[in-house]
Amino acid sequence: MSGEIVKSLVVPAHPHPVLCPEKNEGWQKIRDAFDQARKTIEESDADLIIIYSTLWPSVIGHQIQADPNPEWVMVDADFHDLGSIPYSLNIDAEFAHAWNDANKERGLESRTVAYHGFPIDVGSIVALKLLNPDNKIPAVICSSNVYSNRAETTVLAKSCLDVVKAQGKKAVAISIMSLSNRMFTEPIEPHEDRIHSLKDDEWNRKILEFLSEGRLEDVGQLSRTIHEQIRVRKVVAFKPMWWLSAMNGNRNDLTGEVLAYEAIHGAGAAVVILDPESNGTGDKEYDEDDVEYYGGDRGVLDNSEDSENHGVELHEPTTSANSVNTERAPKPVGSYPHARREGDLIYLSGVGPRQPGDNSIPGGPIKDAEGNPLDYDIKSQTHAVIKNIANILEEAGSSLENVIDVTSFLIDMDRDFKGYNEVWAETLGKIGPTRTTLAIRALPTPIAVEMKVIAKI
Repeated sequence: MSGEIVKSLVVPAHPHPVLCPEKNEGWQKIRDAFDQARKTIEESDADLIIIYSTLWPSVIGHQIQADPNPEWVMVDADFHDLGSIPYSLNIDAEFAHAWNDANKERGLESRTVAYHGFPIDVGSIVALKLLNPDNKIPAVICSSNVYSNRAETTVLAKSCLDVVKAQGKKAVAISIMSLSNRMFTEPIEPHEDRIHSLKDDEWNRKILEFLSEGRLEDVGQLSRTIHEQIRVRKVVAFKPMWWLSAMNGNRNDLTGEVLAYEAIHGAGAAVVILDPESNGTGDKEYDEDDVEYYGGDRGVLDNSEDSENHGVELHEPTTSANSVNTERAPKPVGSYPHARREGDLIYLSGVGPRQPGDNSIPGGPIKDAEGNPLDYDIKSQTHAVIKNIANILEEAGSSLENVIDVTSFLIDMDRDFKGYNEVWAETLGKIGPTRTTLAIRALPTPIAVEMKVIAKI
């Protein structure tokens, strides 16, 4: 058997489209968009609805609803004045248990929940009430771990796809989320509703522009920038985009349609449909570490005591009038900045592949704590170096396209030059900076490649 994702949706979580759409023109438009999306799902001949909801947070790994028929009455904690929503859901318990097993096989912490009265989150209830009102299509619901990073979220999607394909399912993948998350903190009259922040509205529209063009993976990449810009920073808001992108093979050529975009109590609410049929335009530009198995905690909280420092003391970057530093690059191993501006040029300190936050090394370290050599992937390390360089340059107001000179250091020229050179050709080689590649005995951390860069601002 071979299953597939036949449709993907982004839908909002608020109860207004169920309980009181008539009170606001925008709320009614969201309700109408849900109805349109429901018809699309029915026409897709789907036999499973998979929900990833930011409204079901978990702390210890991910949880999957496995009660075949959860029944209860939901009252939203913030909008209890709007009324209650009785529900009775049709859950595919067999798929839930299989997904849980697949998660564990890929190294994730995972569990199923199946007992009477376990509260189903408002987002999942709203989605299933409006998209699957007669329970004709079995569903499965997964929590959003508040501490998981993109690597863990990607592996979660891959394990889900393992089961979709093994069981031959025609599945609809649904991410439940707001766009911007800043809501009004006091009650408002329905006619007063609007997006709380102009900047949030601008970012919402940029996300929707990408989605309408089928550029789902670009939204996943863009989320890192948005997180730094929006008024209320909630990484959890972008986990469903990471998950949905991985569920679709991190593609940028889907066929997208935005059915509605409105404000619900200040937050950005949208209903979007993504069809797997290629629109024939977008390129796949997945530049993350393509993780297949989760290897444990990746220091999401950036706790230096838990990070993989590989026996080297890390330092906060030094600062001066001309220095450039960013949290999107690994901490230095000495007292120096990530980069320094001089005139119209920017000079980068040596940049390796270590990951910001958890200090892990894509492709693996070259040796273990005892100094024993390990196998590693030079291509993954080189990609990571270039990504770190791009992050530093973006912080400085520049970009990879402005790189004019690179000095590269390899600890094993014979073994690694070919792979490193192939990645260069795919990335910086297209830009055409001058380059010098040197063989050296070792680098301060157990990495195989480092680059020294000069770029225009």
